[in-house]
Amino acid sequence: MQPSAVPELAHTHARPIHWVATATAVAGVVALSSVLQPDHATAAAPGAPHTKSAPAQAPPDPADVEFPLDCGPVKLVVKKHASGDLDGDGRPETVAAVHCDAPMGTPPDGVYVLTRTAGAEPRVVATLVDPEDRTNVEDFSVRGADVVAALLGYSSSDVPRCCPDVRETVKWRWENGAFVRSTPSDARSV
Repeated sequence: MQPSAVPELAHTHARPIHWVATATAVAGVVALSSVLQPDHATAAAPGAPHTKSAPAQAPPDPADVEFPLDCGPVKLVVKKHASGDLDGDGRPETVAAVHCDAPMGTPPDGVYVLTRTAGAEPRVVATLVDPEDRTNVEDFSVRGADVVAALLGYSSSDVPRCCPDVRETVKWRWENGAFVRSTPSDARSV
């Protein structure tokens, strides 16, 4: 065996202390990078005048709205709500699924769109699902300007009200001054 012309260097053989030092250095860089952040990017050219936009309006809170649902002696429950600018006017609307807190059975849900004009109290402006339709909302979301929901219903009056046997996915979109409902093909199942 012929001796190496280059002397053995200590850093060519990794020892546990080298790994600890490397891990400590990486952790320090990560921690420092979370503290030191660059300014937020803007689309304005450098030196261009900056304009302030109006403060964003908070979406309507379902707790502040009187829903068109008579629950008698039981209270109304907001099952779920989501917000977004559904009509493109720059102000957010809120979509809320609500039902009466019935002690037994599966109370039907209503899905309502809420809005608020400047300085006014929030109010219901559209009914997407009427509780009289006897359906339940399994889930819904606001995706851009669309409201997408999975609705559970009954194929006949013989089906017990505890056990919906029809599931339908539907979508609503604001068009020409009204919410238009559509059902994607193959979205219905029994």
